[in-house]
Amino acid sequence: MINISESAQTHFRKLIEREALPGLGVRLSAVNPGTARADVRLEFAEPADLQGDEWAVDCAGFTLWLDSGSVSYLDGAEIDYETRDTGGQLQIRAPKIKGVVPGDSASLVERVQWLVENEINPQLAQHRGHVSVQEVTSDGVVVLRFGGGCHGCGMADVTLKQGIEKTLLEKVPGVIAVRDATDHDTGAAPYIPRDAA
Repeated sequence: MINISESAQTHFRKLIEREALPGLGVRLSAVNPGTARADVRLEFAEPADLQGDEWAVDCAGFTLWLDSGSVSYLDGAEIDYETRDTGGQLQIRAPKIKGVVPGDSASLVERVQWLVENEINPQLAQHRGHVSVQEVTSDGVVVLRFGGGCHGCGMADVTLKQGIEKTLLEKVPGVIAVRDATDHDTGAAPYIPRDAA
């Protein structure tokens, strides 16, 4: 499930021995799993810190505790420690942490949601914005709600038509149109105010 190199185990063991706390181990969890913002959290954990549903991975001289909700996202993860001239570098590779692209058998909603979270929103985040999927109709119309810097932005229509709709039509078979359900007059901090566009 998780591959922890000998050098990483040695590194963790040294750190744990230095703390001299009985039962101290390492806990690994996924943060924002299944999204473009996914990351890993690695921290020391005493037995009292554990929830009780973690998976235990026995290592040489300590236990790595894997957060139960993170198991599917961290399956196949690799933890390594490289010694360099300037010190050491801990590397964690978790190929499934952002989730797995939905296959052709996935529902239209799942495929749209995946693309919005993993391609569209990371681009909108550059302008402090994001969209959420409000609805995907049975005939393939995607209804979105803009937020953040996109809520009330004078370029929201351009973003919708030339960016989001174009991307969804090209990459998600079954989508026929994209609509905006946002009341842009209520936007509090637009990236580009509507009167300036």
